[in-house]
Amino acid sequence: MKLPNAEQAEVEQVKLVDYLLDASHPDNGGKAEFFERFGFNRDNWKTLADALLKLAQEAEVSCSSMSPHGWKFVIIGRIETPSGRPAMLQVIWIIDSGNEAARLVTAYPAKA
Repeated sequence: MKLPNAEQAEVEQVKLVDYLLDASHPDNGGKAEFFERFGFNRDNWKTLADALLKLAQEAEVSCSSMSPHGWKFVIIGRIETPSGRPAMLQVIWIIDSGNEAARLVTAYPAKA
């Protein structure tokens, strides 16, 4: 199964700049360092957003579950990176109750 309405999925700038690509964020847990190794940074956040959206549109959903906020979807797959080396990610999306479009919750390295 593909992410429902994947063509409408959203990646907010603040989610990338102030969380995933911000090593000083208390909940970052090393995600920023991982993405930086592949050439992503806060200045080119749109490159990461585009890669995540492409993955959302092309990859299969690994699992889904209902949460108190809506349907959560997990996608595991490779993205293209500025370094030229592919990165294997686990990406969490949610379609909030009452909405049709998914939004990015988080992304982190997938276990091999």
